[in-house]
Amino acid sequence: MIAVEPDRLPARVALATRPVGILETVMIARRNVLSIIPELALRQPIVSGTTGIRWHMVMDPESLRQILKERVEDYPKSVTTKLILKPAVGESLFVAEGAHWRWQRRALAPAFAHRHVTALGPVMTAAAEASCRRLLAAGGPVDVFDETVAATFEVISDVTLSGDAAFDRAAVHHAIEGYIAQTAKVSLLDVLGLPAWLPRPGRILAGGELRRMKRMADRAIAARAERPPGGAPDLLDLLLDAEDPETGRRMSRPELRDNLLTFIVAGHETTALTLAWALYLCAFDPAVQDRAAAEARAVLGDRAATSEDLGALPLTLRIVNETLRLYPPAAFLSRTAQARDRLCGREVRPGDTVMLPIYALHRHHLLWDRPEAFDPDRFATTPDRYAFLPFGAGPRICIGASFALQEAVIILATLLARLRFEALPGQAPEPRMILTLRPHGGVRLRVTARQ
Repeated sequence: MIAVEPDRLPARVALATRPVGILETVMIARRNVLSIIPELALRQPIVSGTTGIRWHMVMDPESLRQILKERVEDYPKSVTTKLILKPAVGESLFVAEGAHWRWQRRALAPAFAHRHVTALGPVMTAAAEASCRRLLAAGGPVDVFDETVAATFEVISDVTLSGDAAFDRAAVHHAIEGYIAQTAKVSLLDVLGLPAWLPRPGRILAGGELRRMKRMADRAIAARAERPPGGAPDLLDLLLDAEDPETGRRMSRPELRDNLLTFIVAGHETTALTLAWALYLCAFDPAVQDRAAAEARAVLGDRAATSEDLGALPLTLRIVNETLRLYPPAAFLSRTAQARDRLCGREVRPGDTVMLPIYALHRHHLLWDRPEAFDPDRFATTPDRYAFLPFGAGPRICIGASFALQEAVIILATLLARLRFEALPGQAPEPRMILTLRPHGGVRLRVTARQ
């Protein structure tokens, strides 16, 4: 592994160093959810407290296995999570629980089978080519987060809707940005678990954009259902054909819409963030960037990467994994305990909030060597399954994980083979989480062609 000087660490979040009350907790969380994590969580397996409600933050892999796999039914998504997400994605796979979740998962699993994900590779390759062209044409420093958002939104809209011109990509993207900026911010009413019919001002302001996005999705579904079959199926075709193999149940139009929007929002936001943070880290460590560029050029030559190249790009994949460790898009999860339990010897009661601070887990001093350092080579060996959770684990592991990894490697390898990314003095991005872990202020880098 490459030694890293102590003062040469990539951007990180300043964690809490003192206990605060419920009002201050909400104000801190509205700016950056990760700032409510106590610094102590980087060195302890569990941290508990009471802030209006009893809560536990869990960083112990065995306890996380218990929560996410062995007793998953006893730890559904928290009331706060559902209050934040349901306005946008309804009872989709991401939010549903119990039997309603299980039948959707069975019905949707074939759409994300390896053969279907691999078949979508050409769309990712085309997006990588287009991204290179745009970055080369840009003059001066570039906010690469803007570019990765454009590239991944191009991918998700094409694989979801085959580039359907009737679906206004710009309007959907605007609605997503508005939702993350306003609707997804934590409210005191959410933390207290008060019902959704009590108004949250930010959600009232963003409600019009969400309704417009849902209407567009409804129209796209209706138009596709009437179109004669033919050509390679995209994700919407696969959703329309989805059927629970055990019961034969198919999705209603509202269920189709909610899942379609879930995949559009999650499918581009998370990969865009991974790529933007990866490019920041490559600019932060030019030696790693040059190694990855040499690997990509040896494999690709003058062409863009494809799904068939993934096995030949191990360093690129390690960079993606190390990026997901340091800056996991879903950096903070929470559950509401439904039954009595013990985690790390501590009592958990029904109604307790059990938090999974993935950001702290991935930087935990008992689980990782030099946890704050950027070192892709740590993934030359496989970490503990429940110490590295960028996509969750257990039966509710992200259904699109292989899609996201394939897209990230294809685009990152293509960019690094052709372009050099350099940091600008004094312009490190600030990791800030509302719904996802974003680089506040963007990721401004100098981009030049490799010779």
